[in-house]
Formats: sequence, C-alpha cells, structure tokens
Amino acid sequence: QVQPVESGGGLVQAGGSLRLSCAASIIAFSTYSGAWYRQAPGKPREFVARIRDDGVTSYADFVQGRFTISKNNGQNTVYLQMNSLKPGDTAVYYCDIYRGNRDYWGQGTQVTVSS
Repeated sequence: QVQPVESGGGLVQAGGSLRLSCAASIIAFSTYSGAWYRQAPGKPREFVARIRDDGVTSYADFVQGRFTISKNNGQNTVYLQMNSLKPGDTAVYYCDIYRGNRDYWGQGTQVTVSS
C-alpha cells in the first residue's frame, strides 16, 4: 500500500510562511493528481488546493492568493507553499495523491499559527 509522507509543518507566527511537502513512491507519478486538505480540531476535513496531472490548479476560497500548490514529477513530490499565514490556518494538513480509483492519503502534518 502506498503511503505518501508529508513534511514541513510546524509552529509559525501570524504572517509567516511554511512549505509543506508530500512525497510518494508511486510509479508514473506524473499521471497522478495531488491535493491538500486540512482538519482543525472539532471541524470536518476541508479542501485546500488541488493540482491535476496536467498542471491545472484550483484553490479553496479561503486561500485568497496566499497558498500555491505545485508538483515536481521528477521528485515524486507535491508542495504547498503557504504565505501570510493566519491563526485560522491552524490544522493538520493532509495530502492526497489520486488517479482514477487509486487514492492515497498521507498521515498528516501539524501546522500551528500563533497570533
């Protein structure tokens, strides 16, 4: 079973930046799409950003231009660059690598933004 591995989370002050990484040992990684979700305590998991295998990206409305998702097929990695972080961005961030009926989730990385 493929298990993507997230990294890059941590504690940052409001207004700061973090870059999350999601690495997955998957053959033909370039044919997969990638997405980031997050879950804050007591709240359901919510969509953050997506990048399709053709490079087209989409974002949740709350991102408001602060986050950028990217994909490096040579390194089998999906990134989420997060700038201008707010305390409301505090959550566990999960990556999802998927293609057709294949759907692989990471275990999550904690992001905490202090005010």
